[in-house]
Amino acid sequence: MDTIHDQERRQFNRLFKAEGVDRVADRLAVLEVFLRIERHISFQELMDALHDSGYSFEPDFVKKTLNLLCRYGFAVKKEFEGRPPLYEHRHIGFHHDHLICTKCGKIVEFENSQMEGLQVEIAALHGFHVLQHKMEMYGLCSECLKERVRLMPLAAAQEGERGIVEEFMGRSGAQLRLATLGLKKGDQVEVITNSGQGQLIVAANATRLAMGRGIAKKILVRPNGRRRDLP
Repeated sequence: MDTIHDQERRQFNRLFKAEGVDRVADRLAVLEVFLRIERHISFQELMDALHDSGYSFEPDFVKKTLNLLCRYGFAVKKEFEGRPPLYEHRHIGFHHDHLICTKCGKIVEFENSQMEGLQVEIAALHGFHVLQHKMEMYGLCSECLKERVRLMPLAAAQEGERGIVEEFMGRSGAQLRLATLGLKKGDQVEVITNSGQGQLIVAANATRLAMGRGIAKKILVRPNGRRRDLP
């Protein structure tokens, strides 16, 4: 039975020969390996896969071939936040969006017809005709979420993560300093920026707060806003 990949190969040969692209057979080998992977893949991962398949193409040739695959619609280049460019097979006539785990880097593809319809409806309400769109939602996958501890320092929270302030560590002076920031037990905080070093920007009570990493390590929060009854 003729598969989608078989159709892709025929279209690839026809297009590349008609356009006078050089080394069609070698570029077809790159396509073959790329199609076998069928997931988001970096340039280096593709180079490794080609090597494992017995090919020794020069990096510049593979990079130019990837660009051609994107140009002719066989692949699409994705640039997710905080990650190197990734490439995926472009299935004609199908659209999907992405969930990206900020901890382990896992990417989950999903389709939702109701969401697609709602986007078209919203655009129409504003007199806007949608040509293309993308949706990327960043958070924690189910596996990483299971690994989250019951309480964690605010300094360890990811950007965009919310938590309930549960405990203040340190002496009374430290707790007084926290109070001057406008924080108290039971407040919900959201991490706006956290690069892993230097100060954090958090939001609490509709106010943005800047705090040093040292003080942020003394604030213990319950991840994801799961709050316990406070005394």
